[in-house]
Amino acid sequence: MNAKLKTAAAVAGGIVGLGAAAAGIGTLLWNRSTARAVERLAPRNPKPVPVFSPEQLAGLPEPVVRYFRFALTPGRPLAHRARIEHVGEFRSALDAPWSPFTSVEHFAADPPGFLWDAKIRMAPLTTVRVRDSYVDGTGGMLGKIAGLIPVVDQSGSPEIASGALQRYLAEAVWLPAALLPENGVTWEAIDADSARATLTHAGTTISLVFRFGENGEIVSTYTPGRFRDVNGKGVLTPWEGTHRRYEEIGGVKVPSEGEVAWILPEGRLTYWRGRIVRAEYD
Repeated sequence: MNAKLKTAAAVAGGIVGLGAAAAGIGTLLWNRSTARAVERLAPRNPKPVPVFSPEQLAGLPEPVVRYFRFALTPGRPLAHRARIEHVGEFRSALDAPWSPFTSVEHFAADPPGFLWDAKIRMAPLTTVRVRDSYVDGTGGMLGKIAGLIPVVDQSGSPEIASGALQRYLAEAVWLPAALLPENGVTWEAIDADSARATLTHAGTTISLVFRFGENGEIVSTYTPGRFRDVNGKGVLTPWEGTHRRYEEIGGVKVPSEGEVAWILPEGRLTYWRGRIVRAEYD
């Protein structure tokens, strides 16, 4: 997505002819399609909501047990859906400027899925709408200037599904119940402060290394290979997310700030950094 948004920035810089009416139509159409995709995240056969019990942690690696005891409250219902609003900055390359964004992200733990709906200001009068998702086992990336002019539209490939499911697993730190074994995540001990999480869904299997802090909180997620778009091809690249400033929101403890980076031969490309402004759990 980074290379495509770099192109979007160049295109957006020359666009001044989109009037308010056209922009309004683009926003309306974009919001409608986003709402339809969010509806598909809902379980078709909702299950009774269980409560968290320490017995659910039997057999898990010690740092993972510390995390769930830190993040969840015994006897409290487990939220399996979340709506997270962020503000922050995004950039597409090491030499690219930071662009401000606002976003709403929807998560579901059963079945696993997410949808990130963002507004990125790429030029003074131009906003690029971006939707990154994993829904019904399919990963997708869509970007349109003012919600109308396509700059990226990719979905359906195994590489996109893998990258999207890795993003879901990393960002499940905002929906802790999604990381429980009952939601398909298996945990393997690495050392006293880290463990490997593996998730298989719809024929795609991915893993991430989670590192934990002294209080049990997740401080980072890492993979040596996540598919990155390079001139239209998926290239496996080291990738890392970092998390900080935990707060209790809706009965769970989640990081309120974080950043995400590709680890490139020429340097670390931190391309997303943001903070939570609102979170709702169901």
